[in-house]
Amino acid sequence: MSTGTAFNPTEREVEVSTKAGRRRFTAEYKRRVLQEADACSKSGELGALLRREGLYSSHLAAWRAARSRGELAGLAPRKRGPKVQPPDPRDQRIAELERENRRLQARAERAEALVEVQKKLAQLLGLDLPETNGGR
Repeated sequence: MSTGTAFNPTEREVEVSTKAGRRRFTAEYKRRVLQEADACSKSGELGALLRREGLYSSHLAAWRAARSRGELAGLAPRKRGPKVQPPDPRDQRIAELERENRRLQARAERAEALVEVQKKLAQLLGLDLPETNGGR
């Protein structure tokens, strides 16, 4: 059964991606489009510019607002996500002191265990150990 159209193996299939990627505009591109938009004086010119560039009017509004605030960084693509906070030197110092505290506590526990072993050994051998002022 023929439909009248022949299969041409040289024609490529057009694939549409399943997820659209986020567009990023350079600061120079934004400046150029804003200049062109500001130069539009006749009816329909601005709409034609937006269609030609594939932009929305909200792009122009956001870019104009950034330009009026004088934000040069506002005309550049912004990095998304939470801002990275530099570590607070006080937090680093606290962490160091906590590590040293744990190390010294472990050392004190080993020393106390050693003293207990010495007391038990002296008791088994029948030796009298001299009492210390800070003893238990």
